[in-house]
Amino acid sequence: MKVRFKSVVTMLGVAAALACASTASAQSKGQLTAKFGINQLTPKVESGDISAPALPGTKADVGRDTQPVLIFAYGLTDNISTELALGTPYKHRIYGAGAIAGTGELGTVQALPPTLFLQYRFFQPSAPFRPFVGVGATYAYFMKERGSFKMTAVTNPGSNVPTTFSIDNKFTYTLQAGVAMNFNERWFGDVTVNKAHLRTNVSFSTGQTQAMKLDPVSVVLAVGYKF
Repeated sequence: MKVRFKSVVTMLGVAAALACASTASAQSKGQLTAKFGINQLTPKVESGDISAPALPGTKADVGRDTQPVLIFAYGLTDNISTELALGTPYKHRIYGAGAIAGTGELGTVQALPPTLFLQYRFFQPSAPFRPFVGVGATYAYFMKERGSFKMTAVTNPGSNVPTTFSIDNKFTYTLQAGVAMNFNERWFGDVTVNKAHLRTNVSFSTGQTQAMKLDPVSVVLAVGYKF
């Protein structure tokens, strides 16, 4: 799925036009909010080659996944807030690319990327629509890596010993843009687009390695409650 940032910009423009049209309650200094939503996480992969004895140009691609997400935010001021995003692990399928495109599924991995954001929310707390931007610290944690027989055939041709692999966990940063809409004094909904800068390395049981640029983009649709 291609995430179109132009759509986000359009939404922010609509929010600006409607910002002063109501006196609905919104997140303000000292207020805690919680929201539940759905997040589609799509890696934007640029793969390095698996080192020899794999064929030159042996690359990989990573599929997207959608999972529920739970997000808490706290207003430091009327315009500045912190936000913590948590969720269940994302389950990604790994496919052959480059010289082995069309090979099929090489393996699977689960990823858990908790992120702590610092946000700036535009307009006053009474605005019905509030665009926001943020920057966050993300810890990308990978687990349950499993290779298929196709991975063994690619990394160690002719071997009967299954190839296993691991992906390095990494700290990184994530950029955020979104807009929140108040339904009433307590309930609200929002849409958020996040983009992380993520570089990591894959290590195989055969001693081979592979550099990966993942740079995942997430789109979150959520409904929340103001305490």
